[in-house]
Order: sequence, then C-alpha cells, then structure tokens
Amino acid sequence: MTTNANLLASRLWPETGSSGLARQAVLAVLGSIFVALAAQVSVPMIPVPMTLQTLAVLAVGGAYGIRLGAATLALYAIEGAVGLPVFANFSGGYSVILGPTGGYIVGFILAAALVGYLVEKGWGINGVKLTTAMLLGAAVLYVPGLLWLAKFTGMGQVLQFGLIPFIPGDIVKAVLAAVAFPAAHSLLDKK
Repeated sequence: MTTNANLLASRLWPETGSSGLARQAVLAVLGSIFVALAAQVSVPMIPVPMTLQTLAVLAVGGAYGIRLGAATLALYAIEGAVGLPVFANFSGGYSVILGPTGGYIVGFILAAALVGYLVEKGWGINGVKLTTAMLLGAAVLYVPGLLWLAKFTGMGQVLQFGLIPFIPGDIVKAVLAAVAFPAAHSLLDKK
C-alpha cells in the first residue's frame, strides 16, 4: 500500500516497510473505538436515535481512505454484530443489525469508503470539495438505511422517521468534519 499525503492517517503515521499490516490493524481498531464512542452521544428518537456516529464515520473515511475507512467500519459492524456494546445506547448483537438501524450500519461502510475515495483523489484539499464529499458520504449512508428501515415503518413513513429529522444534524456534522480536516492538515504543515 502506498502512502497518500491527502490522508491524515498517512501524514500522522506513515507506512514503512514491515509496519503495514500492524499499522492498519491498529488504526482500524482505534477508528472503530472512535465510532463506538460517538455512537454513545445519542438523542433518543424513534425508531432511529440521533448520534454523532455520522460525524465519526465521515472523519474515519476522510482520515483513512477508501480501503482502511471501509475496513474500519466493517470491523465496527462485526464488533457490534458479535455482541460488543458499540452501537447507540451501548447496544450490540444481531438484533441491532437486523433491527431498524441495521441498514444505516451497512451505510456507514459505504459512506466511509466514498469519503475516503474522494479525499484520496484530492477533495480534502479544497474546503468546498471536502464539504461536498462529506455531504455525499452522509447521503450515501441513507440508501441502505432507508431501504432497510422501510421494512419496519413502511414506505409511506420511512422519510418521516429515517431521513427528514436527521438532515439538519447531518449537514452540521458534515460541515464540522470538513472544517476539521483542513485545520488538522494546517497543524501538520507547521511541524
């Protein structure tokens, strides 16, 4: 794997010879812990709580890139599926994956991959492009999320319960993530 200077992970911990796999494993575990902690900052809503997970997912994707970002969120999903209390409100297990929020958890993987891909391609350098990448990532996670949630709410109510209440918060989270990255790169440039 080659180091991509557009990625914060590559700048903070450059990959060297034999460190590649161990580095990726450590970063994936740290990223999954970050997402799990963000999941606990939760505003109860029915049937899907509002959390800081989206912010963490976008940040992991942007910092890690397409492969490691997607792998990190897949690890997070697996951790939760086997019962670790990493999902919102310290929940875990297959019942969460198979419940109303399961599609969003799958969407996290897609969102991290998309944001990671766009940042690798240079979208992290320009604030407008980075904000667009973060908003696209936030939007993409809704596709499997809403499709799966519709099994529980019906198509007539899925937007009311699974999308509309979350749009303002996701816009704020995407903008926060987009603002944080240039600031982090600027700090690293001063080193």
